[in-house]
Formats: sequence, C-alpha cells, structure tokens
Amino acid sequence: MKHILKYILIIVFLPATVWAQHTIKGTFTPAEDYKVVILYKVTPTVSEYIANSQVNEKGSFEIKLDSTVTKGMYRLVYAIPQEDYNFDIIYNGEENVELTFNSETGVKFESSIENMLLDSYTNSMSMVTHSIGKFFSEQSTDTLALAKIFDTQRGAQTNYEEAAKGRMVLEFIKGNKPYIPETFEDVKTYVNNLKEHYFDYVDFTNETLQSSNFLEEKILNYVFGMSIDSEDEIANYKNNIDVICNVMESAPNVLKRILLVSLWQQMADLNNEVVANYISEKYLMDIAVELNDQELLNALIKYADVSLGKTAPDFPIEIELEGKKTTKTLSEFEGANNYVIVFWSSTCSHCLDEIPLLQKFIKTKENIKVIAIGLEEEPNLWMQLIGNSPNFIHVYGEGKWDNEIGNSYAVSATPTYFVLDKDKKIIAKPEDFEALKKVFDNN
Repeated sequence: MKHILKYILIIVFLPATVWAQHTIKGTFTPAEDYKVVILYKVTPTVSEYIANSQVNEKGSFEIKLDSTVTKGMYRLVYAIPQEDYNFDIIYNGEENVELTFNSETGVKFESSIENMLLDSYTNSMSMVTHSIGKFFSEQSTDTLALAKIFDTQRGAQTNYEEAAKGRMVLEFIKGNKPYIPETFEDVKTYVNNLKEHYFDYVDFTNETLQSSNFLEEKILNYVFGMSIDSEDEIANYKNNIDVICNVMESAPNVLKRILLVSLWQQMADLNNEVVANYISEKYLMDIAVELNDQELLNALIKYADVSLGKTAPDFPIEIELEGKKTTKTLSEFEGANNYVIVFWSSTCSHCLDEIPLLQKFIKTKENIKVIAIGLEEEPNLWMQLIGNSPNFIHVYGEGKWDNEIGNSYAVSATPTYFVLDKDKKIIAKPEDFEALKKVFDNN
C-alpha cells in the first residue's frame, strides 16, 4: 500500500516539476501598431526561435516558457525588419518577466529583478552623466560640486555591482562601468580620458555580452559619439574603427564579423562609402576569407565596385545599328558627356511614376544617354512600356533580382540610378528622380 501511495504521489507531482512554467508578458502602446511578437534565444552565433504570441486589441501579449527554455539571453521582435525592431531580455530561468513598451520611450520592465536592475542602473547613470554635462556646459568653477557628482557616480557603480552579484545582469553593469576621475579635470582632459578608457571594462569574449545588443551598441556609440575636436570626420571615423578592432582583437572572428558588418552597414546607409570601404578593405574582407564567407565577400566587393569614382561595371547592350542588331558593351559607348543607368521594373509603381519624368527631363538636356535596364520576371509588359521612352537605350534584365547586371551593380530596389561621366566613372548615385535632377541642374 505504501509503495502504491508513493507512485501516486510521483505521478501527481511530476507534471508540476517537468512542466513548471514562467512567462514573458507585456503591453505595447499604441496597441493598434502591433500584431505579433516573436521570441528568440540568442547565442554568440545563432538565434533560436522559441515562440510567438499575438498582441491583442489592448496591446497585451503572453508567452509561456516551459522547463525546456533555459537561462540565457533572449530577444523579442515586434516588427519587421527584425534586426531593427527588437530588444533584449535577460531570462534567468527563475522568474517571470513583465514589461511595457512604447515606440517613443522604449521598453520598461515591471517585473524580473535581472531586467529591472539593468533598467535602474541605466537610468541612474544617465542622470549622473546629464549632471556632468550640465556642469561643463555651464562652465562652472565649483570643483567641489563636480567632485560630489563623481563620488555619486562611483558609489552608484559600486552599489549596483554589489546588488547584481550572482546574476547575469552583473556582466552588463561591469561592462558599462564608466571612466571616473579621482581628481578635478577640465572638460577637454575629461573627454579625452573618457575616450581613452571607453573600453576598459568591456569583455568582448564574454558570452552573455556576445549574445546581446550590448557590444554592437557600444561600438556604434564609440564610432559616432567620440569625435574629439576633429574637423576631419572621415579621419576620425577611421581612427575610431582602428581602436575598436584593436580592443576586440581577442574576440572570435564570428563576433568580429557580426559587429563590423553592422558598422559597415551603418556607413553604407549613410552613403559614407569611403569609411564603409575602409572597414571592408582593412578588416572585414580578411575576416570573410578566414571564415570562408563567400557571400559576404562578394557583397563587399560589389559595393566597392559601384562606389563613387569607380569605373562602372561593364555589360553587353544589344542595339540596332544601320538596321542591324549588334552588341556593344557599356565601355564602348561614346559621344555623351554623361550616362544615366536606371534599373527599373514594369511592375514597380515608383518606376512607372519616375520613368516618364526622366524621359521628359532628358529631352531638355544635351549629350546625356539613358540606359534603362528593366529587371523583369517576364518580358510582355516591359515590351509594351519601352515604346513610351524611345530616347532610352533599353536592356531586358531577365530574372529580375537574379539578373547578372543588376547583381553586379548591387541593386536591391527599383528604381536605382547611377550617373556616369564620359569615361564611365560613377559620379553620383541619386536616390530618386528629384535627386537626379539636382545632379544635372547643379552642373
């Protein structure tokens, strides 16, 4: 009888042990802006899908975590593109996580000691930093007041590190430890020291930090925020990038790839081709080769090949000459001061708006040839439309996004414009028709 009772107790209590759950839940505002959230577990190399949840009409969601969901760093995605719309969550396997999120104010954690500690630490340090900035901006001479601010900062850092002992959040608090002077420093000395000691406590080999946005945010803040008395923005960026690559020398190449690709993409998005290519040529291409990452290497080479000042990639163009069809390459064309290459598509609404405007505009200019490459899945509609722009040299771009010419120009959207000089060097890459007009109107 005792044995039977023992087995009954095991059966009754086993599900509570095996299926014990925690939750991640929260509220998004304004509710109508959000539909679904997706949870991933993040490691230094991959993100593993865990679960998703609908966001209801009140903006609320809830994700239940069973015992298979282990301690670690997690990322909650709330919109697309996923790499832009997400935030990190620390899950220690022992507590529920509750949060609120607003697109203007960001995420705020309502439960979970790990995450609330990090929130509190970040806010406290931000307030101290504001006080330091205010002191220097007002050019105050009260050195005792500044010393008190630094004492407050030092005490806050110590207290938060003590409170975080034994917790995952300690890695973030230690990694964020700021430079704190022991004696009075004027603003120039202080800012120089801030820059010099920026990475003193950042451990690029720490797996918890590698599995979060922390390291990426840290290097982006350094590159774009540390511009001490530099009139040469390009030189300053390059110097900051060199510093970053030096301090993360001991990090694995996989992490370096992630961080440098993010930085490269930021520069590319800002149309800062000089710095983007500097990152690529000095650091990132070598890493791509070591990792045998042919896709990344090809992307970097293509980007460099269509940067300003480079000779435009050559390609064949079929034309009619004296009643006969013949093929010439772009490099063989002569007689124009400028060439406009436009990648468009007959199914692209923006293209259908801009191509007629381009046709009309070119009629008012001399010595400009337009080469219009239609990126298409099939030719029927394209053939109907090209008759509307008889002054263009038309090229059928079979395969659309898999077209060889489009790929050689790293085209990812239509319309995409390139302006070349008479020697086929790329002199402008206007983002739309209005920008293209300005290229010629300003010449």
